[in-house]
Amino acid sequence: MKSSYNKNLKDLARKLRKNGTKGESMLWRDVLKSRQMRGYQFNRQFIINNYIVDFACRKLKLIIEIDGSSHFVKSIEDYNRQNEIENLGYTFLRFSEAMIYYRIDEVVTEIDYAIECLEAEKSMKN
Repeated sequence: MKSSYNKNLKDLARKLRKNGTKGESMLWRDVLKSRQMRGYQFNRQFIINNYIVDFACRKLKLIIEIDGSSHFVKSIEDYNRQNEIENLGYTFLRFSEAMIYYRIDEVVTEIDYAIECLEAEKSMKN
């Protein structure tokens, strides 16, 4: 299944980039921006089908979501959204805002490990 791009979400994605949470800004600035993670390019507030994800590495098909206080209880919509995107071949990593603030080293380690696993999986397919 191939993902598509909903142009109607472009302005909202731009607004979300400008008004991101403190955790999103921190992860972007300190970890994902400018190919800091193993040289991979990540995009902020990336549109996939009819959804906007916090961060996406298209080459690895890796999604990183930062769950704030409004995400303590995952809703049915969150599950459906994640399931639909995973059916497109994407892998999800989820972190709480608190993890970003207080345990950023563990977040970096987990992202690094996910990239390592996705690279290994990709090389096994080739």
